[in-house]
Amino acid sequence: MNEKMNARGQVRIPTRRQVIAAMGIAIGGMALGSKESWAAAEEEISRTAESIHMEPVFKANRKRVYEALTDAKQFDKVIQLSAAVKTGMAKSPNPPEISREAGGAFALFGGYITGRQLELVPNERIVQAWRAGSWDAGIYSIARFELVEQGTGTKIVFDHTGFPKGDGEHLAQGWKMNYWEPLEKF
Repeated sequence: MNEKMNARGQVRIPTRRQVIAAMGIAIGGMALGSKESWAAAEEEISRTAESIHMEPVFKANRKRVYEALTDAKQFDKVIQLSAAVKTGMAKSPNPPEISREAGGAFALFGGYITGRQLELVPNERIVQAWRAGSWDAGIYSIARFELVEQGTGTKIVFDHTGFPKGDGEHLAQGWKMNYWEPLEKF
């Protein structure tokens, strides 16, 4: 605070009460600015995003499940057991292409499902940037497969996020019919 001179030429020092009041006004002004910033940030955060969480269990060890999901030849056998092939939805003769390197590409179901391997931890975790061919260009979701030992079998703790709003039900059904059910049979 600036010091001021009174009529006699003496320096007037603010009282403790004046200092506390000035501090309260300054802090209140900062809080008001922060509230406005917080309100703007709240408007930018979606509270309605859809996500899928599933925990299918398989009668196979983690290595076997990991290999079935990351080896193109094995996954082709899974695809052949899928509802997409049985109903004729997956008509393309193109076999799956699956990179086994982080950053590598994959193309499944005749190229309808494409993406990149973001993280591959053998027998433990697969994280993919994943998209369907019907989505707008540049739209990718995140599919995360965490392989957890469960007795002699494996539970996949699966999370799928970031897909277009309204696609959740269709995608959840697709995961069951085109991944989990054929993988169980495989």
